[in-house]
This record gives sequence, structure tokens and C-alpha cells, in this order.
Amino acid sequence: MARYIGPKTKIARKFGDPIYGPDKYFEKKNYPPGHHGANKRRRKTSEYGIQLKEKQKAKYTYGVLERQFAKLFDKALRSKGVTGEVLLQLLESRLDNVVFRLGIAPTRNGARQLISHKHITVNGKVSNIPSFLLKAGDIVGVREKSKSLEVVLNSLETVRYSHSSWLEWDQDQLAGKFLNVPEREDIPENIKEQLIVELYSK
Repeated sequence: MARYIGPKTKIARKFGDPIYGPDKYFEKKNYPPGHHGANKRRRKTSEYGIQLKEKQKAKYTYGVLERQFAKLFDKALRSKGVTGEVLLQLLESRLDNVVFRLGIAPTRNGARQLISHKHITVNGKVSNIPSFLLKAGDIVGVREKSKSLEVVLNSLETVRYSHSSWLEWDQDQLAGKFLNVPEREDIPENIKEQLIVELYSK
């Protein structure tokens, strides 16, 4: 299975949530896609269907494929703490997500592209692995040769850094510090992680 590159609004409508950020088309049609639109009669979704949908929503939100997601869940299961919360913390600790949260890229897809093209550094060394899991104290920055990239400058101008309590941004150095793993209340994504845990527990 390749990474999804299709219409984002269609996926947002499927989950009834603008998972890719503000979307004027979603606001106009915030009901599931389909030929009959909002008037279509829909069957009641089973418990399994609801759980599966929540897992798919998390995968689309963070741009993670099935095998990667399963590995992260297994790691969360073996870690101390509440499994669902640890899973979200691991997803938030990915390099592509942190580049997005810092505002270096406007989307997670854009962040993955910057990382893959070797424009991003971790602790001063170039990293081209979007799934790299950061640890407390790691410094994520823009490579010196890439600091004049239009896509990076435009993103930093238009995307406001969220000032998350677990991230620290240095505008002069175009670098951010991963202070610690975020608490659940600091993660803004509208994901019911307990449903994902219940799905994997079957």
C-alpha cells in the first residue's frame, strides 16, 4: 500500500473532521462523501467499524502506513503508562510531526518531503528519516544551505508556531528543541485512542 496522495477533503469528510487542517470545502460539505450526499441513508456502524474508523483516522492524520502503525502500537503496549496515550505520544515524537508542529512545513506531507530531501537536521546532523523518534533535548533545525528555501520561509511566515509547552522555537537559528514527550492534553488531535486499543485487543 502506497502513502495516500488523493483528495484530502474527501478523507476529511469521511471522518467528519478536518484532519488535514482548515478546509473551506469541508466546511461546505461536512458530511460523508457519496452520490446522494447528506440525504443518503446510512447503516448503523458496528462497534468494530467504529474502532477501525478511529484507527484509520489516526493513520491518515499522521501519514503512517499499517505496518509502521502496528509497530508503534506494539511499542506503546510494551511501554509504561496508558497504551493509547503512549501511542499518541510516539506519533507526536516522530520527526515529520515535530517539523510540522514547529511550523517549518505547513503540513505533515510537506514535512516528510523536506526531511526526505535532506533539508532537516537533528542535533546538527542531516536526517532523512521522517519516522525518526525524537528524545527530550533533541534539536530539530533547518540545514544551513536550506535556510533560504522559499517553501520554508513561506511556511514560517504563514503558519504560526503553536507554542506547545513541549517544544521551544528559536527564530534566529531556525531550530526548535524537543523538550519532552507531550501530555495527552497538549495533543490537539481529535482522536479517541481508547477505541484503537480496543481494536488491537480483539
